[in-house]
Amino acid sequence: MTFTPESAFALLGPDFADAVDPADFPDLKLRWWNKRWAREIGLGELTPEQIADHFGRFDRPKGYPHTPLAMRYHGHQFRHYNPQIGDGRGFLYAQMRDPKGRLLDFGTKGSGQTPWSRTGDGRLTLKGAVREILAAEMLEALGVYSSKAFCVFDTGDQLARHDEPSPARGAVLTRLQHSHVRFGTFQRHAYEEAPDRIEALIDHAIAHYYPDLSGLQGTEKTARFLEKVCAASARLAAQWMAAGFVHGVLNTDNLNVTGESFDYGPWRFLPTYKPGFTAAYFDENRLYAYARQPEAVFWALQQLAIALLPVGEKDQLVDVLNTFPDIYTREMTAAFCARLGVAVQDNSEDMVKAYLAFLLASQLPFEAVFFDHFTNDPGRIKAAARDYTGPEYTAFAELFADHTPVRPERLGHACFARENPVHMTIETMESAFAPIHERDDWSTLHGLLDDIAQARADYDLGRGRTGFLPEQGETW
Repeated sequence: MTFTPESAFALLGPDFADAVDPADFPDLKLRWWNKRWAREIGLGELTPEQIADHFGRFDRPKGYPHTPLAMRYHGHQFRHYNPQIGDGRGFLYAQMRDPKGRLLDFGTKGSGQTPWSRTGDGRLTLKGAVREILAAEMLEALGVYSSKAFCVFDTGDQLARHDEPSPARGAVLTRLQHSHVRFGTFQRHAYEEAPDRIEALIDHAIAHYYPDLSGLQGTEKTARFLEKVCAASARLAAQWMAAGFVHGVLNTDNLNVTGESFDYGPWRFLPTYKPGFTAAYFDENRLYAYARQPEAVFWALQQLAIALLPVGEKDQLVDVLNTFPDIYTREMTAAFCARLGVAVQDNSEDMVKAYLAFLLASQLPFEAVFFDHFTNDPGRIKAAARDYTGPEYTAFAELFADHTPVRPERLGHACFARENPVHMTIETMESAFAPIHERDDWSTLHGLLDDIAQARADYDLGRGRTGFLPEQGETW
């Protein structure tokens, strides 16, 4: 694979982003380099100094003509509209093509102030960067369509933070994902009464993410674009639920047009199945609690539809939105079956409901129950030292026994020799960062990342694809 630079977003013009300069960091130390994805996109041969040039000092890649761009957007933050936001501590550094020719973004976090920083310093703590790495790696292992933590540098900065012990060590992160075009990107241009810009954004998204819609015109184009985003977002919400993941901040500026999970701030994974479990300490009303995430995504889609009205037709857009519940139910059923390692069949939706009822009643570790039941091996389930009894379990087990295992040979892989699965509860994350904070010891983190990589390979929930955007019509 040869690195192929691209500059698609910059061609939209100055109304969509602001050229910015990266911060000048006092001391760069490479802490994370995603070797696997670097190889995939043609950057596997970079030297340490070249990595520092491109992802620490943000010198432009060879052949890339544009400076970093702080993207402009608005958004509903906890359902309150905010017209004062945009890329405040990151920018679109560069774009390229993935192995299948699809557009990819390098986006940053902690790279310095921009016109949208407001009172912020534009920086990221080292702990925040480690959290991004762990969330992205764990989600990918569990079959979620996620951005990738591509590179992290310790910057030598000392940062003041109210939610971490200060001074906190600084870091700069580069993430790799297919799109940073958010729902809030459309909202900004609707707010500014600029239908021509909304149309340009739709055309940009169709050209680079949904080319099968090319040739459509007028309100039909708008409706079919929303249909694509609606289906992708329903799939993402379902994947989060099957992973036991709580994003924490599902504002309209944190959801994008490809239905890709990104921007990991106050995330959590469920320790046990608790529908009201929240990730953000400031989410006092539990707006983005685990079980409310599909509702939050649907509400955000409604705001996107409102932003599309200047170039759309209301009844068409409403009809598209009305498809979300059925798509979500179908995708959730598929996602839970994938996590259990069984094929979807006619009674799978009932099986998933029974599974959740058992998880709620038993309060067994969320990840462990999936691990024990993967590919429906009765001997393995029986041997697990957990309390698989009671009426709720009986109801689930009867339905589950009827399901056909998918690739049961995966149980012979290394990660299934463990007594317990790798998981990412808050305690796991904190225990990985503590040695870094206390004595700059990264061995615990790297050991955990090795375990996650093993689980990703052994579960193989992406079915061995090289690209991380599902093909048209493909499910996880």
